[in-house]
Amino acid sequence: MNAIAIKKAGRPFGLFKGMGISKDHILRQLQRRILTLELEPGQPLDEVRLSEEFNVSRTPMREILRRLAGEGYVQIRDQRGPIVAPMDPKSMRNFFLTAPMIYAATSRLAAQLATPAQIDALAEIQMHFKNAVSEEAVDSLVYYNDRFHSMIGEMADNAFLAPSLQRLLIDHARIGQTFWKARTDGLYGRVLEASRHHDMFIEIFAANDEEAAVALTIEHWELSRANIETYIRPIPLPINMKITG
Repeated sequence: MNAIAIKKAGRPFGLFKGMGISKDHILRQLQRRILTLELEPGQPLDEVRLSEEFNVSRTPMREILRRLAGEGYVQIRDQRGPIVAPMDPKSMRNFFLTAPMIYAATSRLAAQLATPAQIDALAEIQMHFKNAVSEEAVDSLVYYNDRFHSMIGEMADNAFLAPSLQRLLIDHARIGQTFWKARTDGLYGRVLEASRHHDMFIEIFAANDEEAAVALTIEHWELSRANIETYIRPIPLPINMKITG
């Protein structure tokens, strides 16, 4: 299941002096690379190479990587350097156990608290998502789906739920990137159904309908879960037991 706007944390995340690039921009670029699997789970991140690529010194790059770690995108290991957050069996099990509960609680709060400006922002993200669907642009589809649901998290405005939601959405996007690219039978129809759900979410939040928000969240989760299971539990390849020769 983010155009959650990355909020500036004071001057440290402003523009670099004498340069046209900001830490926020670098942060968003690295987030997108992780969500779209350009940077793969468990991949080491070379601080020096990243600093050279973005033309910044190692101190601000280290700060960016720490922020990514705080948001769940990266793990920083003592003496071994940072890596992209891995996706191991334990994390996948916890993902399936907790996702519907956290998503539903977030949607309920969003229905209570959403402001007109936030609903407008959600609608704008949905416009980008629809464009990605029509163009079959997988990276953009996954990215704007993630932004859509992160915006719901921003609407919920709960400091206890937010970290758990963010961590769920990172793995949700990365799993999604994998099965969207698989292009299994009937997938496009499910993508259209997901887009229809997004439109319904916008209407429900505008009406402050908590129960409808929870019900739709569970339906939307089941759609996502079915897509994920289609990918991770495919029909086995045929086994030819005939011995020749």
